[in-house]
Amino acid sequence: MSRKSAMDAIFSATKAPEKLGAPNSAPGTPPPRVRSGAIAAMGGALQQLTEIRDQVESGSAVVELDPALIDGSFVSDRLDDSTDTSIDALVESMRESGQQVPILVRPHPDDKSRYQIAYGHRRVRAAARLGVKVRAVVRDLSDHELVVAQGKENLDRRDLSFIEKAYFAYHLEKLNVDRSVIVRALSTDKADLSRYIAIAKAIPFTIASAIGPAPKAGRARWVALAEALNVPHARKAAESAIAEPSFAKLDSDGRFARVFSAASKKPSSESSQPGKPRTISTTSGQKIAKVSQAGRDLKISVDQGFDVDFAAYLIEQLPSLAEAYAESRQEEIK
Repeated sequence: MSRKSAMDAIFSATKAPEKLGAPNSAPGTPPPRVRSGAIAAMGGALQQLTEIRDQVESGSAVVELDPALIDGSFVSDRLDDSTDTSIDALVESMRESGQQVPILVRPHPDDKSRYQIAYGHRRVRAAARLGVKVRAVVRDLSDHELVVAQGKENLDRRDLSFIEKAYFAYHLEKLNVDRSVIVRALSTDKADLSRYIAIAKAIPFTIASAIGPAPKAGRARWVALAEALNVPHARKAAESAIAEPSFAKLDSDGRFARVFSAASKKPSSESSQPGKPRTISTTSGQKIAKVSQAGRDLKISVDQGFDVDFAAYLIEQLPSLAEAYAESRQEEIK
């Protein structure tokens, strides 16, 4: 073979693979990288974790959380009712059919290892009683976004009673939440919001919480109770009704009726007649003093059979009693 023929054969051999590979890859394309099985598996796992994180942050993924890691909202929207059996029904429903609707939480603003509820408090309680994890959507929510979501979900799923709305609004205002946000959270208007807050200020929380949500007592009856409680004797009568052993056995609407009846009663003729003395006694029945009132003048006569030094002690204590009373009144107004 001549030298020229040998060179032509070499060049023709190197060009043959190009012709075979041309239909499958563009000229100049590097050969595909071959990944080992371990590297490919790691890459897939990282990609999956990234996708899950993105889904959770966007609120489109449901995760399972330990109820022990979940704290309540920073503002309460419910009044406790020990006679409410709906939580028992929810527990049984979740036991039989599982949790159908996830709750909404956010990473706790003060502890990133925990969560804070926007809505779903009852489902968390039910899951805790069952000893199971709770299904939840996790979102990064601001305080304002949380209370709006909290209010709207409760209005959609289980209506808040009038007094619960009133105290929810009042507590939010005390936390300096803008009224426009509270209006959105309660799906109300500014005029109604002002009425809610006024009623919450007029009814001491100790009385409202003892009554509970009272779902059948609407705005008109709560307004009437607030007006009745403006009279000092009515507030004392309401507190006495709450302290009765039989009070706790009533359902929430029954407790409202008991308090409203007590607060609406007119004082007895003995205490209402100007100038007629009223006897004050200890719980054991020992007479302490006689009290008579004429207009704004109040006269207290300590009984001679009681401790002779009590009158002097009472006089010494009057300034501190007056200050304590003023402070308690100021607390109720706040």
